[in-house]
Amino acid sequence: MVVSSIIDIFRWSLQPVAPFTWFGLSLSTLDVVAAFRLCIILRQIREIGLKQHLTSKNTAKTEEQSFVRSVATTYLVVYGGEAVTAPLLGIPPSFLLSGVVPVLYGAVQAIVDYLPAVPEMSAELELPLSVLDGITRAYLLCNLIPPAVTSNASPLIASSPWTLLASTFMMANAGFFFVNFFSFLSPTSLSVQTPPELLPYGWSTADVWCAPATTALYALLTHAQPFWADLHTLLVQMLGGAVQEKGVEPIDPEVARAVCAILLSGLFVGRAAKNFGIWNPPFFADKKVEPKAKTQ
Repeated sequence: MVVSSIIDIFRWSLQPVAPFTWFGLSLSTLDVVAAFRLCIILRQIREIGLKQHLTSKNTAKTEEQSFVRSVATTYLVVYGGEAVTAPLLGIPPSFLLSGVVPVLYGAVQAIVDYLPAVPEMSAELELPLSVLDGITRAYLLCNLIPPAVTSNASPLIASSPWTLLASTFMMANAGFFFVNFFSFLSPTSLSVQTPPELLPYGWSTADVWCAPATTALYALLTHAQPFWADLHTLLVQMLGGAVQEKGVEPIDPEVARAVCAILLSGLFVGRAAKNFGIWNPPFFADKKVEPKAKTQ
């Protein structure tokens, strides 16, 4: 029943909506919601950083907030990974083929920047929004990134499971990596610093490993490449399941995507609960974790 509900949510949220359809644009509810979620959380992070800077002994001069810097940060998060990976795959980045989505993010960023205020991060907000994050992330990792590899003109790239996982890892994480590396969210001038991903235990950040793990699960269930079909059959055999002569049948892509969305939602809800002190597993008992943004 839960899987069916998630499938229905995807079907509804991915339908093109007005007023965009009036102009022949295929933007969906999920596109708009994801854009607002990202832009709001980036503003929340900037405001948290400003408060921490003003109450600290740091003598670095704060800079006046600029819309250009805000929208540049958003574009870097959204397209940074694609800008790096697409040339390696021999395909043009999507933002060079169409300006619809870039204009959407720019417009949403302008709206968010000029709002009088946005809600502060809190458990009451982040816990339910973690479910939304799971749905939007599943769409990214199951529908947007994999086709760049599986439908590639090069047979070698299209059939390579390593290329699929490496591309997903870079596309999903490079944007925030560059934003943190150049301190785009800092209230002070741009400077180079060590990104959290390269600090101790940075590898354990959920956003880092959940991207290739989710794409791998989706590819395994849907047999996106021959390797995953063979691996699926092998796993079923190892678990004592019956395998037909032609192998295990793939799972419907909508069902596989819904399963990935449920797992990601559970992961993000658990992270939010831990970050806000609602759930404190023994392994993290002595670690103080600050609320962290999700990559879109």
